[in-house]
Amino acid sequence: MSSPSKKRFKKQTWCSRLMYKRLPIAQWFPEYNSEKALADFIAGVTVGLTVIPQALAYATLAGLPPQYGLYSSFMGCFVYLILGSCKDITLGPTALLALMTYEQIQGRNIDYAILLCFLTGVVQLIMGILHLGVLIDFISVPVTVGFTSATSVIIAVSQLKGLLGIQFKSKGFIDTLKQVFINIPNARLADSTLGISCIIILLLMRKMKDMNTSPNKKSLKKILWLLSTSRNAIIVLVCSIMAFTWESHSVSPFKLTGTVKEGLPSWSIPPFGTEHDGRNVTFIEMCSELGSSIVLVPIIGVLGNVAIAKAFASGESVDATQELLTLSLSNVLGSFVSAMPITGSFSRSAVNHASGVATQFGSIYTGILVLLSLSLLTPYFYYIPKASLAAVVICAVIFMIEYEVVKPMWRSRRADLVPAFATFVLCLVVGVELGIVAGVLLNVILLLYPSARPTMEAEIVTNSTGFSYLLITVGNSLYFPGVEYIRQYVSRAAKKQGGCSMPVVIDCRYVLGADFTAAKGICALSSSLSSRGQPLVLLSPRSNVASVFSGAGSTVVVVMSAAELDATLQNLTGQVALSELNSADKKRITPPPSYKSLTQMDEESIEVVVSEDKTTPLLTNSISCKSLSREINDT
Repeated sequence: MSSPSKKRFKKQTWCSRLMYKRLPIAQWFPEYNSEKALADFIAGVTVGLTVIPQALAYATLAGLPPQYGLYSSFMGCFVYLILGSCKDITLGPTALLALMTYEQIQGRNIDYAILLCFLTGVVQLIMGILHLGVLIDFISVPVTVGFTSATSVIIAVSQLKGLLGIQFKSKGFIDTLKQVFINIPNARLADSTLGISCIIILLLMRKMKDMNTSPNKKSLKKILWLLSTSRNAIIVLVCSIMAFTWESHSVSPFKLTGTVKEGLPSWSIPPFGTEHDGRNVTFIEMCSELGSSIVLVPIIGVLGNVAIAKAFASGESVDATQELLTLSLSNVLGSFVSAMPITGSFSRSAVNHASGVATQFGSIYTGILVLLSLSLLTPYFYYIPKASLAAVVICAVIFMIEYEVVKPMWRSRRADLVPAFATFVLCLVVGVELGIVAGVLLNVILLLYPSARPTMEAEIVTNSTGFSYLLITVGNSLYFPGVEYIRQYVSRAAKKQGGCSMPVVIDCRYVLGADFTAAKGICALSSSLSSRGQPLVLLSPRSNVASVFSGAGSTVVVVMSAAELDATLQNLTGQVALSELNSADKKRITPPPSYKSLTQMDEESIEVVVSEDKTTPLLTNSISCKSLSREINDT
């Protein structure tokens, strides 16, 4: 094959690999058949029946008119059909992002929510292009647990207003809880009864799919499963019929959703400026008012979407960059149809998976069903009681409170409970955005603490020739936060255990990394010990650690093996080694004492560890440690 042909072939191969990687539809669509089409149709319609009532409820939660929930529910379906990498995920509004949207548009207009959707997509696109999905790894499971549990509590409390039929304005979780207790005497009996009844029925219907039936009654099992997964739509439909019947004969005793704008949303560019309180607000001013949510909302959206993809990946790897690009495009295009920020929904993805979805094509049926509801059903949304929508939201979020992880976390590592509870409390008290930021910062502090206070242990080791030295084992990397701690620890150990005369060896086998500050600190420690006749040696450092000391110009002696250590110590101290003991003598030698961790002792409690077998001290020559120390470059 000629050279131009080879280049052309390589270019075609690269393009095909890129297409298969960034357009997953190119992988599964050529193998699409009628069997998969039927499975996707059933799953898509089932998810559609779930998303319609949830979308209406989440729009209300976000402080938007109900139709905006439906505007946010179809664009992600069509984008995920082409770019989505996990067949089970369904994109759309969620309770978590609805709450975060609500906190940004309080006292403002709808344009802020649409602009937030656009900016969320732009930030996610930048993260995907720059491969910044690694930032998600800094949000640990304890922080995620505290955050999702707190937002679930906040959402549930915020829906008590609609559930009880009371009216008030509040800001923040504490204020909402206070207003609920103050206004309980004003609760409407009809709305309260309907809301509580809906919650009870929804919880019972949720358990219907888990009922044990006879193996011969497979059709009954399928009917129970269908009723269970469609419970939200059934409850909203039944309550709407009740309200419509009541309204036809007299005034409805329930608070109703009210007029919902008919028809599909218009295609228009996102609002890069708006009018609020009689003044024109520029794009820069809108971004300033949205504040940290421009960054936090995209990160939370990606975190949820990737977590769902991993949950349904069946052990396969998840391309976080592809999910970022898909989610970003869904939000950017969604903002052109007046959508609020969207991400993957775990509850709807679970319904999709349980419905037996075969490919991503199932999402197109969900999107079409949402569009049909906007075109044909909006006049009937007027009769949906607000109490029933509140019940749908409450039943969706109460199972997001992950109290069951506290016990295994306590058994595994109790320190992880600190960021979990701190995030939970701060999200409730100061808000979800500051709460998650504080939780991440606290988790990073706990992550960095071992670098500032590394695990260190000291023991006196006697080799086969009778030569003794103080061995210091460092259990973490040598970085600048822990330099002073290491110097103090080694100095105390050398003085109290080494008797101000025994050589000091730092075991670097477990040291994974080091920096310039640490290299200079260890060099200063070596000079301090050498001035009192105690040479310092680094034992078996990794090549990257040794290169740091070499680049810093350190004169600390480095040996790469235990065999080399004995000869080096004899050269440094000028001691004459005893002849190696025979096997009979070795049995009579008392073994060296086990080391004791100095990390658990204060300065006053450190004792000198002395072997019970008191051997005659070796003869020493007064040779300067400094003159005999080798440069690290010579090792």
